[in-house]
Amino acid sequence: MATQFPDDFKCPISLEIMSDPVILSSGHTFDRSSIQRWLDAGHRTCPITKLPLSEPPSLIPNHALRSLISSYTLVPLPQPHANPDPNSLIQTIVSVSSHLVCKLDSLDQLGRLCKRDSSIRRRLTESGAVSAVLNCVNADDTSLQAKALHLLLNLSLDDDNKVGLVAEGVVGKLVAAVRSGYGDSRAVAATVLTSLAVVEVNKATIGAYPKAISGLVGLLRAGNGRERKEAATALFTLCSFADNRVRAVENRAVPILIQNASSGLERAVEVLGLLAKCAEGRKEMLDYDGFLEILIFVLKNGSSRGVQYGLLTINLLCSCSERMCLEVLREGIFEICLGLLEDDNEKVRRNAKNLIQVLQGKNRRNLS
Repeated sequence: MATQFPDDFKCPISLEIMSDPVILSSGHTFDRSSIQRWLDAGHRTCPITKLPLSEPPSLIPNHALRSLISSYTLVPLPQPHANPDPNSLIQTIVSVSSHLVCKLDSLDQLGRLCKRDSSIRRRLTESGAVSAVLNCVNADDTSLQAKALHLLLNLSLDDDNKVGLVAEGVVGKLVAAVRSGYGDSRAVAATVLTSLAVVEVNKATIGAYPKAISGLVGLLRAGNGRERKEAATALFTLCSFADNRVRAVENRAVPILIQNASSGLERAVEVLGLLAKCAEGRKEMLDYDGFLEILIFVLKNGSSRGVQYGLLTINLLCSCSERMCLEVLREGIFEICLGLLEDDNEKVRRNAKNLIQVLQGKNRRNLS
């Protein structure tokens, strides 16, 4: 069961249990680390009331609330550490007797340490603590799951760890989080999959894992803006491996990607460019009514990278479809390509040149 805390114990910014509550001049209480980040970003208003703060802003410790939180949890709240001991933090995560609040604090501090220090990342993985972190990903508590996923993301920064984490069984935990995680956990889990899939051997392992690609396709279909972007990014990384393209098509990725491309998610166009490299993907794209109009919009209005993959997709479709070539010529894409021959992006220039050659060859055959 997830531990339920009164809402007053939670920071209005982070929505997590406060470990060092402080009062602003507006009278509202925040966790010190959260409000300090707000102030460090240059804000001089209360995040809640939007009213100006005193200058310089004062942060008054809320001892009463801190004592109340400590009494409620039956353990003393962890004290802020100027130089936290990684070994102690690791031990807190590994110990089955550690209280939830202490585990949350240790995961948070380790996450920040691992983000900037490769030696800490190595120490944590060598300590055998990864399995304890993975157990936290399965937790019912939303904060515990989120912090564990952020820690895994930071651990995956090193290529050696990418392979080791997969060997530890992280893929199954991430797939479960993508499919049914809490809060922003689904987006973070997709981001970790992207990070792990940078290593070639992991592309095959993740792609072959049951429900991995279908979970990402489902997130792309039903997720919020951030979740859809992270799911598309993960699919793009995975689909540079040929077998995963077929898996994505089999899981109905093409129509969902086209719908997302139509809604302005340019990363979806990039994934479609990879899926167009397999016959199964090209067939579904050719059967989708209105797909060419979406690609034309990208060519006219997209970023350089979007144009690059839009041209690649059209190239691949024209290479196997006479009907598509005629439609492309009729829609004026030949003229668009001529204008792109001077583009700053070398890949855009190359793809435009290739498409011009394909269309010219098709036109000559029609005339003869």
